[in-house]
Amino acid sequence: MRISDILRSKGSVVVTVRPEEPVRALLAKLAEHNLGALVVSADGLAVAGIASERDVARGLHADPDLLDAPVSRIMTADVHTCALEDSLEDLMLLMTEQRVRHVPVLTASGVLAGIVSIGDVVKGRIGQLEFEKEQLEGYISNAG
Repeated sequence: MRISDILRSKGSVVVTVRPEEPVRALLAKLAEHNLGALVVSADGLAVAGIASERDVARGLHADPDLLDAPVSRIMTADVHTCALEDSLEDLMLLMTEQRVRHVPVLTASGVLAGIVSIGDVVKGRIGQLEFEKEQLEGYISNAG
């Protein structure tokens, strides 16, 4: 299974936040769209960073007045990304090794094409396992 397959089933809409927007706006978008992280992008095409609920919580612990600060203050600028043609297994390895839960998907030309969460990965893997199980059951029932 490829990342493009996951995006085909879940959709490729990516909610973004601009780096200069206040953290308060980030929180509003996270709540409005029921998301755990947003891609930080000035134009919706290039990835400048990623900002998660965890980034907000840690930021607030360090600075109680953070809500009016720009998102760029708390975002992770070193973003791990994947490509449409990457495999689900490669993405699982990346997420495990880098301890990330959200990975932006980029086209070959580096344009934002979607985002995949750990929940999307689990759903995709369960789908793979169910398909394999059905294939094995069919093989066993036809072999007898």
